[in-house]
Amino acid sequence: MTILIAYDGSDDAKAAIDFCGRMFGGRDAVVLTAWERLAMTTTRASAGLVVAVDATPEEEAAIQRSMSELAGEGAERARAAGLDARPRCEPNALAVWSTIVDVADELDAELIVTGTRGLGGVKSLLLGSTSDRVLHHARRPVLVVPCSKSAG
Repeated sequence: MTILIAYDGSDDAKAAIDFCGRMFGGRDAVVLTAWERLAMTTTRASAGLVVAVDATPEEEAAIQRSMSELAGEGAERARAAGLDARPRCEPNALAVWSTIVDVADELDAELIVTGTRGLGGVKSLLLGSTSDRVLHHARRPVLVVPCSKSAG
């Protein structure tokens, strides 16, 4: 069975990978980087208006390459931690947390592992309540790992 590790490059995500390697060394793992496509992202203006942000195909391709590299870095860290890991990146339709849950279901993951919050690395990927929403919506065990000071 597979362990799904959510990864955004933050210290929290690195701590989650390191802990997972110590606890589950040798296990199969997928390191998932999920993000919202710019074309599907909205921003709130100060007046409360919602403004759609559109991206060119070139910008979307550059983001895809960057996120693929990030997922690859996470998988490399997971392999160094003792896991049999492969990278995966996914844009999401609704929210990062729902993509994590959906991919875990698709893989029939035995466990979802996530950091507590993504305040480093690519800040927009796993912010604030993502781990909380994964925890409450997943139909499988979830391990939420707090950041350690030595995760960098």
